[in-house]
Amino acid sequence: MKHILIIGGGVAGLGAAFKVKRVADEGHPVTFTLLEKDPRIGGKIATEYVNDEWNGGEGERFVVDGGPDCFLTEKPACHRIAKLTQIFEDELPTDDSRKRTYILSRGRLHDLPDGVMMFAPTKFVPFATTGLFSLPGKIRMGMDLVVPKKQWSESERMDETLESFVVRRMGRECLDRLAEPLVGGVHASDPSQMSLAATFPRLLEMEQKYGSLTRGFIAARKKVEEMRRKYPPKPGQKRRTFFTSFSGGMQQLTEAMAAAAGRDHIRPGAQVEQIRRRDGGWTVTLSDGSALQGDGVIVATEGWAAEPLLRPVDADIANALSGIPASSSATVSLAFREDEIGIDMNAFGVLCPLAEARSLMAATYSSTKWPGRAPSGKVLMRGFVGGPHNQAIMRQSDDDLVEIVLSELRGILGVVGEPLFSRVFRWHLGMPQYTIGHLDRVELIEEQCEGIPGLALAGGSYRGVGVPNCIESGERAVSKLLGEWDIRSAEDGEEEKRYY
Repeated sequence: MKHILIIGGGVAGLGAAFKVKRVADEGHPVTFTLLEKDPRIGGKIATEYVNDEWNGGEGERFVVDGGPDCFLTEKPACHRIAKLTQIFEDELPTDDSRKRTYILSRGRLHDLPDGVMMFAPTKFVPFATTGLFSLPGKIRMGMDLVVPKKQWSESERMDETLESFVVRRMGRECLDRLAEPLVGGVHASDPSQMSLAATFPRLLEMEQKYGSLTRGFIAARKKVEEMRRKYPPKPGQKRRTFFTSFSGGMQQLTEAMAAAAGRDHIRPGAQVEQIRRRDGGWTVTLSDGSALQGDGVIVATEGWAAEPLLRPVDADIANALSGIPASSSATVSLAFREDEIGIDMNAFGVLCPLAEARSLMAATYSSTKWPGRAPSGKVLMRGFVGGPHNQAIMRQSDDDLVEIVLSELRGILGVVGEPLFSRVFRWHLGMPQYTIGHLDRVELIEEQCEGIPGLALAGGSYRGVGVPNCIESGERAVSKLLGEWDIRSAEDGEEEKRYY
């Protein structure tokens, strides 16, 4: 019997654990123990349920996501896991009948122009009439159609920062007013450091193929529209929106994964202090002095947490991990009475560019975007603070963060009501930064791991921060170890199959 020790109980570690369980259910001699330092399983996926005590506790509740509140619908991993854990019917699309996004620009709110894809306009009239950009800014963005594509030598890795790429193609105003809040905000990253090849390689490829981002995204939009005409939704079929969540919040996914993997193999509150290779296997020592033996080990923690564990194992891996920075952030959720909040809630949220110098990075109208997040007559909003440009704010107390976010919502959106309650979720060094050279570091880590039998790494620090990416990284880590033991799962090669 082969035994795998999984360090880290976030969605990557759970992805690995559930994969091991499925392989074992096929009859293969393999099992696992998952070790998580916190008392709660799920990592940065965390959902809290708050009863509506302001209406007599009639059974209705608020669903408050503290970390990721969704995943990209086009990525199949979450759909596949939802099918396997029988929660697929609980998948929740956004309420696109109320879809609207504001961008703060020069102190005023502007609608995100219709037809903008990533940061390229694909419809002329909305772009020409928006007040989001100045006339010179619009002219400079239009020059994307004539700016020549960058020439790369065969010896170069095709990569540059988000700032360099956008300014080169569409100008500084496009970066400051649109690209940074839309693209950089997803990764809570610094545009001047963010590797495009590691985060959005499609943009680099699109420039080479079409010679223009605008032409590339127009072609992409037409393709999507053609597919929708060719394959209209079937009667009763679940609506397909850009983002998807779950009716019980994102923690519904991690709870289902933990239950399906087997909670008797999961040990919360187990802090790993040391990893050591031994003849034919591995020893993992915990903070209480106890030790576990395994044939393989998967480190599914943040890169900065993996670095000290792996330094005694391989200095090159540890050095590469130390080159992956991370930033801290927090989400602050606030609930209000709908008739007291004083603003129109028919929107998904607001983005605050760095150029506006606000403490708030963005805010989501959670109960608008996701049906069922608040009881009738109540609303739920969520603000984001922190990121690489404002780490100082993370030194504030929870009460101070609530006051900061509330003040920003009042000043930016005009919120006037008093919150019914607030919830603060802090994520210490929770967002890895994919800076220039990131792919080189990841390739070195992977090459070194290939030469160390029984070792694999997983998580959002390597090849994608989204929930589906993390699940797949955990599954790939298991496949690496199984391959070394000549164990082949029936589902190998099937992970990329579309399930939606």
